[in-house]
Amino acid sequence: MSNYIIGEILNGILETAIMTIFSSLFAYIIGLPVGVLLYATSKGRLLENSKINLILGAVVNIMRSLPFLILLVLLIPVTRFITGSSIGTTATIVPLTVGAAPIVARMVESSLCEVSPGIIEAARSMGASPLYTIIHFIIPEATPSLLQGGAINVATILGYSAMAGVIGGGGLGAIAMNYGYYRYQKAVLWTTVALLVVMVMVIQGSGTLLAKKKRKT
Repeated sequence: MSNYIIGEILNGILETAIMTIFSSLFAYIIGLPVGVLLYATSKGRLLENSKINLILGAVVNIMRSLPFLILLVLLIPVTRFITGSSIGTTATIVPLTVGAAPIVARMVESSLCEVSPGIIEAARSMGASPLYTIIHFIIPEATPSLLQGGAINVATILGYSAMAGVIGGGGLGAIAMNYGYYRYQKAVLWTTVALLVVMVMVIQGSGTLLAKKKRKT
């Protein structure tokens, strides 16, 4: 591969990292409170409310059911309004965030559901409010599971960022399409695939390691 291609790949790694990091951050800013609310309003929980849970759950399920490539296209007007463009690294963060937020919400809800009811009962017996119980008892107890789920979510967003390259999203996905597919440069294609696999393995391994350390503390 030429120095130019190597430079493009290095730039693609940086763009992919930027898309993944910022999209993950924004997805958790939206998805974490939604996941907590889904958990808290479900039957038998601290803030049981069937109407809120049903509406919120339906919205999350609808968003999760949309294939990401279709979501990319549907959100082009929104992306253009927010970022001023529908292509490029910055623009891709918008659909990545929207696509990942409902996944984060369900993952958070699932992690919180793993918390032992005994811990919740102990908190309530001490007179803790529902909000205090969630923040100081349930979330800390669910942290290892949340970290494990977080690694899965970030790896999913990384995969989505590669898919965004199909419509000019930038990053390694765009390089794989532009050079590996359209120009038949198989070495570039397999290099980008290998880099994406390595990045996923690093993310997943880091999340697993952090979760194990948290369980021991």
